[in-house]
Amino acid sequence: MKILGIDPGTAICGWGLVEKSGSSFKLLDFGVITTDKNCPQCDRLHSIYTELSDIIKKKQPEAVAVEELFFFKNLKTVISVSEARGVITVAARENRIPFFEYTPLQVKQALAGYGRADKNQVQQMVKLILNLKEIPKPDDAADALAVAITHGQSNQELMQNSNLKSQSDN
Repeated sequence: MKILGIDPGTAICGWGLVEKSGSSFKLLDFGVITTDKNCPQCDRLHSIYTELSDIIKKKQPEAVAVEELFFFKNLKTVISVSEARGVITVAARENRIPFFEYTPLQVKQALAGYGRADKNQVQQMVKLILNLKEIPKPDDAADALAVAITHGQSNQELMQNSNLKSQSDN
């Protein structure tokens, strides 16, 4: 199963594509979508939507997994990231790809086995699970790969695939 993980952001939106076969994972690709902070928010969101839609069409994932917002100190930041998550959701739905969400706690537990693991511990596990020589850079891409791996370790894909199939029958 090909899983596209996304670490949402307005300035930098990380993405990572993995393939799960049995209990093993293989890195297929990763990167970031960046936007200019001096551009209007609507242009930045459109750029994220357009680039992500292109990635989905080219890479053809079978599932999209996104990190949920957890807590932000800055209200302006949480609103803009929420808007980015909105266009990510629409891009997945428009391309009829099942969409899943995971909290940072779920990602940390899935990769490091500990909900209070730090960013470096999670990234080291991404490196280990994907059998890489170094941690993917930038951090946003490594975080997106962690979300994709988290989804691959869950059993949700079976439930969602049956839900998506029943939706397409309507």
